[in-house]
Amino acid sequence: MSAPVRELGRIGFSEEQGSLLEVATEFCREKSPVAKVRALIEDELGHDPALWREIAELGWLGVAIPEDFGGAGLSLAEAVPIMEQMGRRLLSGPFASTTLAAQAILSGGTEAQKQAWLPKLATGTVGTLALVEAEGDWALDNIRCAATEAGDGRLTLSGKKYLVCDAASARGIVTSVMHRGAPALALIETDTLPEGALRRETVIDETRRAYALDLNGIEIEASALLDPERARTTLAHLHLAANLLAAAEMCGGTQAVIDYTIDYARTRRQFGQLIGAYQGVKHPLVDAYVSYEQALSHLYAAAHCFGEQGTGEIATRMAKATADQAFSFAADRAIQFHGGFGFTYDCDAQLYRRRAIWHASQYGDAGYHKKKLAELLL
Repeated sequence: MSAPVRELGRIGFSEEQGSLLEVATEFCREKSPVAKVRALIEDELGHDPALWREIAELGWLGVAIPEDFGGAGLSLAEAVPIMEQMGRRLLSGPFASTTLAAQAILSGGTEAQKQAWLPKLATGTVGTLALVEAEGDWALDNIRCAATEAGDGRLTLSGKKYLVCDAASARGIVTSVMHRGAPALALIETDTLPEGALRRETVIDETRRAYALDLNGIEIEASALLDPERARTTLAHLHLAANLLAAAEMCGGTQAVIDYTIDYARTRRQFGQLIGAYQGVKHPLVDAYVSYEQALSHLYAAAHCFGEQGTGEIATRMAKATADQAFSFAADRAIQFHGGFGFTYDCDAQLYRRRAIWHASQYGDAGYHKKKLAELLL
């Protein structure tokens, strides 16, 4: 049983989103079969460059970039159905990283940085964010890395960043630092990094490529700083944008892992009958599906009001919290119902469970967002 396609008349679901969802559903199903996903796990780059060029040609990278900078002039809400279907098919690539890098420059960059970088990001140049430090703090303005004056209009960076997604493919990395006692963002061109500055990390989700970035001793021009007056606002925007895209990818993954489990329950026999006939299997699957539908509703509600002050934050945190719970539960049940096979790496449920753990670790899990929601609502 597959989840039904949303109707265009649904509240918070635009015609643009409907069109993108239709195209993304077909594209991701055709281009990212699970055999290819597993093959790319063994690939050093972790994604298919030819497929990335196709994604760029579809215009998806420019969906949330204004037309003045070569984009489609839509919003982050229109990136949600694309991200959802990528999550459903575990499609590997730096779409989220590049979209978030563009959001950083769009929200907090200088006019010169926007003119220089946004057209490139919209047409396939890879960008990424380096915001996570050793403590793994989900409050993005808690920063220990620093930028200090080096004279002649240059800054010297110090500290280390972790879980920098797709850094080896990126041409630009937006990183957070403390500068003159306040949070700041700097744009580093990766071709200026010294040898050894990037080190690949081993992470739970092996479809991802994450790197540690050693900033110690790296010098940049002072002009590489994004607008200092907008640094805190930009960090807050990035936090919510990352959670919105993560919720979308998790909803797609939840749908896929439920479908995967139902297919198995319809074919696997035990004690003379299909396991799907047992209440111990049917009822948890219904629970998983109900949770998925709730998460999906929260997701598109959050996308619809993302830009609204106050309401957008509440809706986005709700979306991430419900998606985290739904995805984790569905993937857990998938492993359980596949029996001994479910605990092996050959079972595709393992890929989805690892993806769920990865997203829970990034920008806040369900418990974190519920705590923040309590502060906002009570």
